[in-house]
Amino acid sequence: MTDPTFSPTPRRVLVTGVTGQDGYYLAAQLLDEGARVYGLARARDARDADNAGAAPGVHILEGDMRDARSLRCAIDAAEPDEIYNLAASTFVPGSWQNAALVEEINAGGVESLANAIVQCGAPMRLCHASSAEIFGPPTGRPQREDDALTPVSPYGAAKARAHRCVAELRERSGVFACSAILFNHESPRRPARFVTRKITLAAARIARGLQGDVVLGNLDAARDWGYAPEYMGAMRAMVRGNVARDYVVATGRACTVSEFARLAFARVGLDWRQHVVSDGEFSRESDNLARIGDASRIARDLGWRAVTTVEELVVIMVDADLASLDVRGQIPKT
Repeated sequence: MTDPTFSPTPRRVLVTGVTGQDGYYLAAQLLDEGARVYGLARARDARDADNAGAAPGVHILEGDMRDARSLRCAIDAAEPDEIYNLAASTFVPGSWQNAALVEEINAGGVESLANAIVQCGAPMRLCHASSAEIFGPPTGRPQREDDALTPVSPYGAAKARAHRCVAELRERSGVFACSAILFNHESPRRPARFVTRKITLAAARIARGLQGDVVLGNLDAARDWGYAPEYMGAMRAMVRGNVARDYVVATGRACTVSEFARLAFARVGLDWRQHVVSDGEFSRESDNLARIGDASRIARDLGWRAVTTVEELVVIMVDADLASLDVRGQIPKT
């Protein structure tokens, strides 16, 4: 359900993290609506936005989540009706090695963005990309919006702090601000250091005779994997809702790493067990329980549901990697 007084095709939009996987898909969707899209990018990405992954047609603004002044300048330049905050250090396993930087970007940056919105004083709506990692270890049941925030990683802790910041912006300052609690969401644009893309790229490379096997962590780890473009559609629906609320965005179904690998290798006619090696070095203690999201609130309030199944997602990703290898004869850029 959307607010008829709020335009479904906003004239001006600001997207942070516009050069990432989610930023690309979200910006493309907004451009298709006819919106004028501004994207915040770090200096090196702003100078080479096309190669960095920004959707064609985005107006790039140079800035950094660690620089409060650049955030205010971006808002002043874009004069946005909507802001989507996707900027973050996103690789959870690496957050232990860079905890201070993750905290500075994923939490401090959101607080600076919130302050800039308040200081600007103009009416605008914010949707922040939160994460299932704010809940901490899986509990054995689908996780909901009102579950306790008990993160167990530096990444999760920073995201939890940012999540609270957005709630305070909404409750204390009256800004239409909401958080999309995004469970795992993948696509061919996912960097290869993430397990799903590591698997699909390995299946494609092995099928083309470019490598022999792939090393993974806990094969029994299970996650709720959805399709990234659909999740960006959920964020757009949230910004245009009648009420600013936080929503879990998930499929409600878990798939193990081994099943994901089986599906990927089956797509290229191979038996995954002959090519996958498990190494405990890549495992985390929190991998032992399935993490599943309960997206019933967003389905009830906004009519959003995940459509793409994990089987379909694997086909999309493997086929894209095969096509890229066949065209370039090398590992696709990530």
